[in-house]
This record gives sequence, C-alpha cells and structure tokens, in this order.
Amino acid sequence: MFTTPAISTSQIKNQRISTVLAFALLPLSGFATDIYIPSLPNMGADMHISSIQVQLTLTLFLISYGTSQLFLGSILDSYGRYRFSMGALLVFILASVVIAITKNIYIIYAMRIIHGITVAMIVVAKRAYFVDVYEGERLKHYLSMFTIIWSAGPIVAPFLGGYFQTTFGWQSNFYFLAAIALVIAVLEAIYSGETIRHRTEFHLKKIAGLYAEMIKTTTFSLGILMLSFAYSMVIMYNMTGPFIIEHHLRYTPVVAGYCSLILGFAWMVGGFIGRALIHKPFFGKLFVNILLQLFSVVIMILSINFVSNIYAMVFFAFIIHIGAGFTYNNYFTYCLGRFPKNAAMSGGLTGGMIYVILSLLTYIVVAAIPAKDEYNLSYSYLVFILMSVVVMFILFRLNRKQPLVD
Repeated sequence: MFTTPAISTSQIKNQRISTVLAFALLPLSGFATDIYIPSLPNMGADMHISSIQVQLTLTLFLISYGTSQLFLGSILDSYGRYRFSMGALLVFILASVVIAITKNIYIIYAMRIIHGITVAMIVVAKRAYFVDVYEGERLKHYLSMFTIIWSAGPIVAPFLGGYFQTTFGWQSNFYFLAAIALVIAVLEAIYSGETIRHRTEFHLKKIAGLYAEMIKTTTFSLGILMLSFAYSMVIMYNMTGPFIIEHHLRYTPVVAGYCSLILGFAWMVGGFIGRALIHKPFFGKLFVNILLQLFSVVIMILSINFVSNIYAMVFFAFIIHIGAGFTYNNYFTYCLGRFPKNAAMSGGLTGGMIYVILSLLTYIVVAAIPAKDEYNLSYSYLVFILMSVVVMFILFRLNRKQPLVD
C-alpha cells in the first residue's frame, strides 16, 4: 500500500446525485453496443461496404472493451477513479462525433476501438464507486441492482436506434451517444468527485501471476467458456438479426428495433429465473436448461420448412435467449466464487475474457454462416449450444471427481 493518505469521499459534492449518475453510466456498454444495431444494413449500404465489414465495428468494440477490463481495474485502484472516468467520457464524446461525421470505415474502426477502451474505463470506475462509498447491507443492495440496470442498455438501445435510423439516419445514433455522455459529464463535473479510499501499488508482475493462476484453474476457464457461449448467442443475433429482418423479411429498422427489445427482455427474464432458482442443484438445472435450448433450436430448424416468418423466428429466439440469460446468471456467480480472496481481479478477468472470446467466436461464426435467413440464424444458435453441451459435460465429469459446487 502507498503511505500517502487516501482521498476522502468528501470530495463528492452530492452523494445522492453522484450515485444516480454512477448507475446511469453502467448501461453505457449496452448502449454503445446495441443502439446502432438496427442501422447496420443502412450503414453498409451508405458506405458501399459488405455486411461483414459493418459487423466488424461491433467485434472491434467488444475486443477492446474486453481486453481493457483486464488491466484497467488495477490502474484505477492505484491512481484513482474520477479523473480517468471524466477523461474517458470526453474522449468517448469526441469518438462518437467522429463516427457520425465520417464515411471512412477504417476511421470508424479506430473510433470503435477507442469506444471500447473508454467505456471499459467508465464502467470499471463506476463499479468501484459503490465499493468506495457504501458498505454493509446498503452496498449489497446496490450491487444486486447492477445486472438489472445493466440490462436496460441492451433492451432500450435498439428500440431507440430503430426510430433514430428511420427518422434521422444511422449517424443520429452516435450523435445521441455523444449528447448523453456530454450531459452526464457536465453533471459529473458539478456533483461528483474522487472516491478512492485506499491506493494500492500497481505491480504488473504480481497481477500477471494471479491471472495466470486463475486461467490455469480448469473449472474457472471452462466456466468462462460457458459464459462466452451464452452471451455469443445474443451478440450473434445482434450482428445478423437486422440483416435478416430488413433484407430477407423486408421489414423496417423500427421493427428490427422492436425485435431486439423483445429479445433483450428475454435475456433479463433468464437472469431473473436464474436468481429465483439459485438454491437448486447447480448442474441439474444447467443441464435441463441446455437440453431445452437444444430442443428449441432443433424444432426451430425443422419448423422453417413449414412456417417461415418474423413471428416464428422471434418466438424461438426468445426461448433460446431466456436459456442464455439463465446460463449467464448462474455461471457468472460460479466463476466469481472460484477466487473469493481476489474477487475484484477474478471479476475483471471473467468480464474481459468473455468479451474477447465471444467477439472472436461470433465473428468467425457469422463469417462462416452469413446473415442470410432464419436457417442460418438457427444453425448459428446450434453451434453455440452444442459447444455449451460439450463444456458442460466436461465440467460435470470434473465435479463428480471432486465436488466444486454445493
């Protein structure tokens, strides 16, 4: 630990408003990811580029967002939260404006990478805010709200994005991101401040050693794979769904936004079911869940021969996304519980690795199975579900040899 005194939380001008602002920034990753989802086909047409080139803007954001989380937590623990999060907000605003005014896809790629880094810094800093400022039951109460509030981004963002696309064009999504970030940055400057209580020494070798130890733990690494497969189903739909709905099924971006809204709600439902069944046997409930997903995707593939429309597609996707949310809720708790003495680092490693792995997986799957029709969507789901079955079986075998979950 440094011997210099910790900065007092009294530098916060208004703790209540500062807390509201911290919660407001938690869904930023979901907004930055999903608000322009209904605009993907129009972006490609406007810039005369392929769907895979447009989809890469999402992949690059996810990779930079994920990798940044691996080390930003340690930096913020050493040097403070407030100045870094404020600086990240300002850079995020500039990057959003640049994306809106350019039609050069390579500049957009660079700005999306910057988006990922800055959003990671903001979100990590705001998560730490609650640990800095609150404790005891009040802290537990706020932490329990994280998942619900974070879910607001993926649910609301594409719904808004569909209307922005139809009314103002795809650039309006990024002007909206810049405007929201600007308003919050001004309020942060007025009401917030530094909150760090204890500064820890940034020791890269020690951090790398702990990360290596965690990754070598087989159950932890396999749990991260399960999380990656679950969230990949959602991201993969985000990358392909709008093209299927707007090009193949001939609906508007507003309809694509409504569909994303419905499927975002499905993810939240899966999370709530996971919390409700938290005391049920771990592997039993996860096996039932994966088998239901596998059954649903097989029926989806077979039914396309008889019923091929947007309602059937969203119905089956809804069931599959509920299962994905259920898996994610359970395995996130599972992974964080592997290293209770290093919960913050294991959480950062878990979150970072999930985004890195899923971004690569989804890009490969979308490249191999393009956004064409409901068949391709169902086959993409099948790939991730089958991989989940394999990893789940390995984890079950490991658990039988040495119980890992009560």
